[in-house]
Amino acid sequence: MQQKAKLRKQEGVFVVEGRREVERALLSGFIAEEIWSVSEDLSNLRLPESTLKISCNQAVFDKITYRESAADILAIIKIKSQSVEDLELPQNPLIVVLEAMEKPGNIGAVLRTCNALGADAVFLCDSVVDLYNPNVIRNSLGGFFGIPVISTSSEDVISFLKKHNIEIVTTHLEASIDYLKVDFRKPTAIVLGTEATGLTDLWVKNTSQNVIIEMGGVVDSLNISVAAAIVLSEAVRQRKS
Repeated sequence: MQQKAKLRKQEGVFVVEGRREVERALLSGFIAEEIWSVSEDLSNLRLPESTLKISCNQAVFDKITYRESAADILAIIKIKSQSVEDLELPQNPLIVVLEAMEKPGNIGAVLRTCNALGADAVFLCDSVVDLYNPNVIRNSLGGFFGIPVISTSSEDVISFLKKHNIEIVTTHLEASIDYLKVDFRKPTAIVLGTEATGLTDLWVKNTSQNVIIEMGGVVDSLNISVAAAIVLSEAVRQRKS
């Protein structure tokens, strides 16, 4: 049931499982085409009249859900058409950019962090993972619906950031300064790559500043969601002080 990227793209819909996630999707302006449930009361959900409500038994529900322990609500949600140029930002935006992500769970975790800390948007650049992958939605714990998330190319994002005079701060191992020494109070995009290969040369060549998270242990890398949380937290701290 719309769990494959090809089908999601063809049909223009994706799956959201669980009452909390469905409620957040609806509150964020997403439209539910179908709601499947076992025993849940749907009366307090803000559903358009066109939404098809389907009741089924637990055996059927277990076959159509992705999670092993899903709540007994599943929604088929219409994909929103979002582009870089459609994005409306505040005067002093704080953006997170993820390049070439390979693990949907990591993307979801970063979205959760970005929503919690108040980032204004997330760009998913050149990703091999479909933005609407069920594990992206699941691991964001609803954060997916609380922040603009746009999947596009690195070239388009770099052009957008430069057009709007937004500083590009890249996490990179070479020619870098400690992230604690960077001024994040101006319009800023924090760019992160994969643990295995880091950022491509395209981002390094277009950066305003390379930064590094100094580590004192035996490990030489951090999970992408942890790195994003560390740098983003510092940016938020500076802006509040």
